[in-house]
Amino acid sequence: MSDYKVIGDWGTSRLRLFRVEQGRIVARREGPGIGAVAGRAEAAFTDTIAPWIAEQAPAAITLCGMAGARDGWVEAPYADCPADAAAWRAAAKRFDWRGVPVAIMAGLACEGTDGIADVMRGEETQIFGACALDPALATGRHLVVLPGTHNKWSRVEDSRVTAFRTVPTGEMFALLRGSTLGPKDAVGDTAQEAAGFAEGLARAGVGKLSQSLFAARAMRLRAGRSADWALGYLSGLLIGCEVAEARAMLGTDADVVLIGDARLSARYAQAFDRQGVASRMLDGDACALAGLGFSGDMAA
Repeated sequence: MSDYKVIGDWGTSRLRLFRVEQGRIVARREGPGIGAVAGRAEAAFTDTIAPWIAEQAPAAITLCGMAGARDGWVEAPYADCPADAAAWRAAAKRFDWRGVPVAIMAGLACEGTDGIADVMRGEETQIFGACALDPALATGRHLVVLPGTHNKWSRVEDSRVTAFRTVPTGEMFALLRGSTLGPKDAVGDTAQEAAGFAEGLARAGVGKLSQSLFAARAMRLRAGRSADWALGYLSGLLIGCEVAEARAMLGTDADVVLIGDARLSARYAQAFDRQGVASRMLDGDACALAGLGFSGDMAA
């Protein structure tokens, strides 16, 4: 019988596999994201895991994220909110692959009070993992924010995800950066970028996103601002406006928890602080692994 299991997070941009033996991660492998392998996901997964399979097949494989998307490997269902970890795990898509049991975790779906439908895949693993790692999240009302390309704002009550809303701020920033508003000659001046970010956050307090965007260009032409300042300004303006809008929609009476990349989460923490709201950060990788059932040594 095999002495190891494989758990993995397969997102749009990359595949990450973790080999777990006796409660420890002993090896890792990376492969292409679903966005690069649409229609041939199984072949990409096979190539990525091949060195481990050549030694011995795993006892089980568990994947989350875009592996279960319609253009992923095998489509997994969505668990409807409100959902707790048990309901989410029960909705997983399970099948046999070369004699190995595979579970592709479900996504989550909800419908807002405004009738707008929403979905997530992958972030729910981090949310339920955070609930497993942090006892404070097990009870009470929390606003869990997962910054990224498509940010997820999730309301968690007594370990259940009751509602969420997706805000594509990361994608909007990428589009603006490539537009006439986005400077192409930034040199990576972190001080200038930080100054622009702070000014963007301040401008976001006015609450007029569309009227404030063009300043990224005009302030360069008329006030001597740098390209790095302009990038920071756009980021601060978008994030600040997002925080104000989403808080108004999901409520302001909850503990705020940020899960994800440390640098991006720190930007959101700065935006919350600017609006007088305390927040705390949890490591995204640790939360994802905990959501996949791992609670051991992450050293490898």
